[in-house]
Amino acid sequence: MTSRSRSASTAVAGLAAAALALTACGTGGPTAPGPDDKIKVVASTSVWGSVAQAVGGDAVEVESIVSDPNADPHSYESTPQDAAKVTDAHLVVFNGGGYDSFIEEILRSNGQKPTVQAVADEGEHAEGAHPEGEHPEGEHAGHDHGHAGHNHSVNEHVWYDLHVVHQVADQVADELGKLQPGKAEQFHQAAGQFEAEVEALEGKVGEIAKSANGKPVIVTEPVAHYLIESAQLRDVTPQSFVNAIEAESDPSAAAVAEIQNAINGKQAAAVVYNPQTESPVTRNVRSAAEQNQIPVVEMTETLPEGKTYVQWMDAQITALQSALNQNR
Repeated sequence: MTSRSRSASTAVAGLAAAALALTACGTGGPTAPGPDDKIKVVASTSVWGSVAQAVGGDAVEVESIVSDPNADPHSYESTPQDAAKVTDAHLVVFNGGGYDSFIEEILRSNGQKPTVQAVADEGEHAEGAHPEGEHPEGEHAGHDHGHAGHNHSVNEHVWYDLHVVHQVADQVADELGKLQPGKAEQFHQAAGQFEAEVEALEGKVGEIAKSANGKPVIVTEPVAHYLIESAQLRDVTPQSFVNAIEAESDPSAAAVAEIQNAINGKQAAAVVYNPQTESPVTRNVRSAAEQNQIPVVEMTETLPEGKTYVQWMDAQITALQSALNQNR
């Protein structure tokens, strides 16, 4: 787990507990949905909400707690209303790995509830769907799922690992099918269609890996860590700069000088920029890249308004591909 996710967990813990005190007492959770009822799904962010919507279609009512495309989910502070939404949900879909700990705080006081967690907490073996608090043996597949050797304990932004998104869609279909068995086949068919679209994205990433031939990139914050790995690009961001950004502190003068020298020396084919964690330091990095005619590719943590997961990710992958093609 990165420093950013740990600090976010600390920041929200108190408010999450307060939310629980106000909302969890006296609630027995939602009544099981009937065959014609909408299944209430709550997702921690719009990313996982979009995945759930793609699988559930008209049979679900999805609400994402963090949906502002300009917000930084790392610093999100939960509210009593958030706790009420989670309590009333039939299914909760969240990231795990310390990224959205406010959800886990609420779930701990809700007893058993169907959940889909994209990446397991440290000490567990993997992604999986389970009633909160229960992790049956064999249900999880492992931090290193074998697709590209990604170790999910080092970076919590797992929605940039397309294989994990594929798995989450399967798990959402399983859980929705348990809630409405008569629509189980419908959910699995929708998951299959969604996964075909994700596989097409994987194909585009594979094209980058073949054509870019390990080109170097600099990142202002490692949100797209797994995508960059899958594209077989070389992240040459100075480690001192990365460590400071992850710790939510100002990089030292030496770290700033190191990354500026790398950009001025045109040591990167592109700069990957997360506008949701923007600071004066990262803005200066972007400006330096633009002055040196190094393409800047924005990659964010939540969906732009009106976009689905596949549309959003496709646009970002295409932008990365175009940027790298500029420096052949």
